[in-house]
Amino acid sequence: MQNPLVSILIPFKNTETYIEACLVSILNQTYTNWELIIVDDGSTDSSFDIVETFAKTDSRITLLKNNGSGIIEALRLAFKHSKGTFITRMDSDDIMRSHKLEVLANNLIKYGAQHVAIGMVRYFCEGGINAGYKLYETWLNDLTKTGNNYDDIYKECVVPSPCWMINRTDLIACDAFNPNRYPEDYDLTFRFYKHNFKCIPCHDVIHDWRDYSTRTSRTHEHYAANHFLDIKMRYFLELDYNPNKSLVVWGAGGKGKKVAQILIEKNMPFIWICDNPNKIGKNIYGVTLAPFNTLASIENPQSIVTVANKEAQIEIRNYMNALHLKNIRDYAFFC
Repeated sequence: MQNPLVSILIPFKNTETYIEACLVSILNQTYTNWELIIVDDGSTDSSFDIVETFAKTDSRITLLKNNGSGIIEALRLAFKHSKGTFITRMDSDDIMRSHKLEVLANNLIKYGAQHVAIGMVRYFCEGGINAGYKLYETWLNDLTKTGNNYDDIYKECVVPSPCWMINRTDLIACDAFNPNRYPEDYDLTFRFYKHNFKCIPCHDVIHDWRDYSTRTSRTHEHYAANHFLDIKMRYFLELDYNPNKSLVVWGAGGKGKKVAQILIEKNMPFIWICDNPNKIGKNIYGVTLAPFNTLASIENPQSIVTVANKEAQIEIRNYMNALHLKNIRDYAFFC
């Protein structure tokens, strides 16, 4: 396969400050056999006019207006109008490094169907990147180096939303962008996981991910923490929950309580454990909390771990290893 057509899908809304730099970075790609399907999702600034100027000078750019509302419907429209053998996503406020498409396309050509090409990312911000985003960047890039991204799929989104590429047939197979389920990037990652599409390791930083205070992922309700937990529970119960195991919730903080509430609403029995002496023995939602070492006496457990403290997570993982329990099969970190 020589230089297959790559379709780049971009939804945009009110990114006039950044969208020109994004488009220039696409025009500067070393891999030139691409088409850009870019969809305006109701901009009220000059974003549309900026893109229209580029579209008039390069026939590879197709500019559309969203006939619905929201990122998912814009992506659905873009995909409908795309023709590429390979499909990739881009954010209108980010920047592609010049070799991005080349790296992703070459990896897909090498590994073939049922693979997802991903790349390392770098956050940047005029005011500097906060510690949380830097930690996420490091964690995500470490997973990408090995391609073992799914090992931590219940912690956070393990595929960078604007830095993947996949065969068109595979994207259709996982029914991407249907239905309107947010956060859409995390949902798509779970679909890749569900279909056992392997992540291709990558050691190149190929995408510059912009952060700023009004970025959609910071401000829109679809990206609030409760939506992340809802989607984690949805896919855990569908894909990895084993009804032949004893379900355990580890942790009684805010996230642990929310997980417990979801399970109670679904009438799913579980054992609740924690290592907080102030909570052990207490009855919450009709369930009495047991000490964490109760886990050693539970036959065939499967744990949802909701403890966020990083040092505690290391201790918990070591404890799981000592009990010969396996990640995902026997336990999953939800934060």
